[in-house]
Amino acid sequence: MGAYIREAQYRPVLDLYKASVHGSEWAAGNTEAAICADCHSRHGVGAVHDATGRVEVTESCGNCHQDSYKTYKGTYHGKITKLGYGETAKCYDCHGSHTIQRVDDPASPVHVDNRLETCQKCHEGATAGFVTFEPHGDPGNREKYPQIWFAQFFMIGLLLGTFAFFWLHSALWFYREWKDRKEGKNRPHVVLDELPPELAGKTHFRRFARGWRFAHLVGALSIMTLTLTGVSVLFPDRFWAPYIMRLLGGPDTAGYIHRVAALGFISVFFVHLIYFAFRIARNWRTLEWFGPNSLVPGLQDLKDAVAMFRWFFGLAPRPAMDRFTYWEKFDYWAPFWGMTIIGVSGLVMWFPITFASFLPGWAFNVAAIVHGEEAFLAAVFLFTVHFFNNHFRPDKFPQDTTMFTGRVPLEIYKHEHRREYERLLASGELEKYLVDAPTGPRSQSASLLGATLITFGLFLLTLVITGFLGF
Repeated sequence: MGAYIREAQYRPVLDLYKASVHGSEWAAGNTEAAICADCHSRHGVGAVHDATGRVEVTESCGNCHQDSYKTYKGTYHGKITKLGYGETAKCYDCHGSHTIQRVDDPASPVHVDNRLETCQKCHEGATAGFVTFEPHGDPGNREKYPQIWFAQFFMIGLLLGTFAFFWLHSALWFYREWKDRKEGKNRPHVVLDELPPELAGKTHFRRFARGWRFAHLVGALSIMTLTLTGVSVLFPDRFWAPYIMRLLGGPDTAGYIHRVAALGFISVFFVHLIYFAFRIARNWRTLEWFGPNSLVPGLQDLKDAVAMFRWFFGLAPRPAMDRFTYWEKFDYWAPFWGMTIIGVSGLVMWFPITFASFLPGWAFNVAAIVHGEEAFLAAVFLFTVHFFNNHFRPDKFPQDTTMFTGRVPLEIYKHEHRREYERLLASGELEKYLVDAPTGPRSQSASLLGATLITFGLFLLTLVITGFLGF
């Protein structure tokens, strides 16, 4: 009696299955075709439509459709699924389950004529661009997905070129400073007795005003928050990824935090642009587009870089630098590129319905690739090269608090920016920049803040590197 009731209960589902591509293939003698137990398992997966069931059924699809499952895991839908959450679209949400048909079958939900309606089940108001999105786009398949392949190829080239140059630069710099110290070559000091009497009591140089320090802090916190909330999605297969996602409150909460941090970074960027727009408009007749006080790279920066490499190899003395060094200018301009790539691609994914109204679907695949790869580049560069330049090289270790106090000891400033120091001293303008040393509490607070940010940055770097290496 019980068997009869169960058969009657599942008869409608069995009839649907028999009419599906799986059922048709099984009836034709294809024993590789999926049957009930292949999807549901002999022991069941609980309620099919709860979060656990949705994830497990999707993983079951991957047991047979391995290539499709691999490319699906490369999408945001798939990454959230890999983290164990049921919110995003699963295989059967798009393809159907008991009634599944081949993609080119007019009855299939993912047939080109039905695809938009299928997308609109989750993305209310979805527009035409959704139809041409590639949920199984393979960056390794140049012939079938040329735009996706090129985006991946370009970003990998950008990563390799950037890290090859700057890691070599850092390694050579570390070696030269370490060797100079080992050989007892002391840094040149300012002889305070030679300064004018009215300047003799001032031991520090004011380099960064309060506004710049605040912008740096907001930018640093924003980038670190973006890295934390994005790293689990970037590397969902790693053992630590689900723990971090749960700590953040799940994908929805993590997404909100990510967007707030993005707005923080965007705000700093645009306030900065507005500031310089007003400054340029006010001083456009006398503004120095190039020269010692400009952040625009020029021929002198190339000469300084060549001179620096000559010093690295012991072929010349350490070159004198001006107000902004060539690596500081790179640190300044890099966010313009990063903001363009990460910001635009992030907006495309944040407002898919709007952008899909005029962009082709593959643009979303490209946006996901460049967003993740550029974020990886930014995080690794900041937490290795930027940290080394400002904190970890022998002359700076364990940290430089100039960006937190705004002040740098005069002797260090002369050593690192000798050309500007000598120019200001000769013109009599040095007095405008000389200040007292930061007070004890202020210095301690700056050291604590710097150490906290550096420690957290190294923690994030560990996650990114272990994620990339597959740990």
